[in-house]
Amino acid sequence: MNEELKVYSPYDNTLIGTLPMTNAEELEKIIETAHVLFQDRKQWIPAHKRIAILEKARAIMEGKIEELTNKAAQEGGKPYQDSKVEVKRAINGLKIATEEISHMKGGQIPMGITESSMNRLAFTIREPIGVVASLSAFNHPLNLIVHQVVTAFAAGCPVIVKPASKTPFSCLALVEILKEAGVPEGWVQSINCSNELAEKLIKDHRINFLSFIGSAKVGWSLKSKMAPGTRCALEHGGAAPVIVEPDAVMEDMVPLLVKGGFYHAGQVCVSVQKVFAHSSIAEKLAKDIADAAKKLKVGDPLAKDTEVGPLIQTGEVDRVDEWVKEAISGGAELLCGGKKISDTCYEPTVLLNPSNDAKVSKEEIFGPVVCVYAYDDRNEAIDLANSLELHFQAAVFTKDLDIALDTVHKLNATAVMVNDHTAFRVDWMPFGGRDASGEGMGGIPYSMHEMTREKLMVFKSKLLP
Repeated sequence: MNEELKVYSPYDNTLIGTLPMTNAEELEKIIETAHVLFQDRKQWIPAHKRIAILEKARAIMEGKIEELTNKAAQEGGKPYQDSKVEVKRAINGLKIATEEISHMKGGQIPMGITESSMNRLAFTIREPIGVVASLSAFNHPLNLIVHQVVTAFAAGCPVIVKPASKTPFSCLALVEILKEAGVPEGWVQSINCSNELAEKLIKDHRINFLSFIGSAKVGWSLKSKMAPGTRCALEHGGAAPVIVEPDAVMEDMVPLLVKGGFYHAGQVCVSVQKVFAHSSIAEKLAKDIADAAKKLKVGDPLAKDTEVGPLIQTGEVDRVDEWVKEAISGGAELLCGGKKISDTCYEPTVLLNPSNDAKVSKEEIFGPVVCVYAYDDRNEAIDLANSLELHFQAAVFTKDLDIALDTVHKLNATAVMVNDHTAFRVDWMPFGGRDASGEGMGGIPYSMHEMTREKLMVFKSKLLP
């Protein structure tokens, strides 16, 4: 008899449901099923059929918005209003993937430009890379599955997905929707398994591509254990620095920083965490953020007026509380928050000028905490922002175009938002970390590109010039 995975609400720790755990024998059958499908080209699903299936799946999801919203909010703790936005994004994600299928193409390679290349015609085509293994995270339990599963299927790859053990039901709901829409047996398979078996999955030589979203420690460890030839995309955390110049428009900026900092209780890899503000405005900015943060409603994610929900588990509440206390004892000024509301919820917290040695300054906070640091020299602030190992998305607020461009140029980040918060994202844009923050590029079209590979054809004929 299989072990069971018990899934609890992160808000009140009530049991949501149980699921059977995948065992080693079942995992072997799942991998072999996907491998055999890919090896037999007669079973590959033509592009027009993939398009039809995804269009039907999107229509099914449109009729289940409320159900999917409540499921995601209940298991992940993201408030209802934000979970509904996530569900609608996920539905649009299917549209983006469907449209991208028609853009998966190669290109002509010039021939005849040397004597040795005469009488030839050359061009590339794109083919699916093979079996995709997707290991997902808890913080966007439906939309991440779209980015890691629908992209693989749209690219023509069989996919095996392991959702986060805290949030498996949204993933299972999407898998069932895809099957209802006509995905053939074996092309999209989900597993719930131990970390040991998940590692066995990604080490298997029959896996051609790993899509991983999670901690840097786990991601880099898994990469080191992949079979030769397996490709990967790794998405880890970020520090999300913000540079604020004195001419920034305060009334426009504060709501953006509040939303970017406390959305999903800060449990987003690009949440606003570290705001470097010019010393002439730093204190006022910090107090304005704190005043807005005090008004946020924290509580039950299923309540439609909740703005900040729980952290994913009680241990995270304890960790955030310890980090905040350490920062305060090291000289940071607490402007709001700084306390547990319960075993699962933490007050939205704003700290002014924590020490550079505090954990909130050196590491990814991943909680409802925003730190504001005063600077006199913008370049020194940029150096501090770049000094951390994590480099993902960043932001700068200024009305000066030259300063904006200079800051974008100097910040070590894959994306820099000008006059917007660090957590801005649409699903068709490139999205991913650099350095310790990850490898490869997400965003639906970009993921689909990475899940394919080019093949070159060269024709030789005396009739060609």
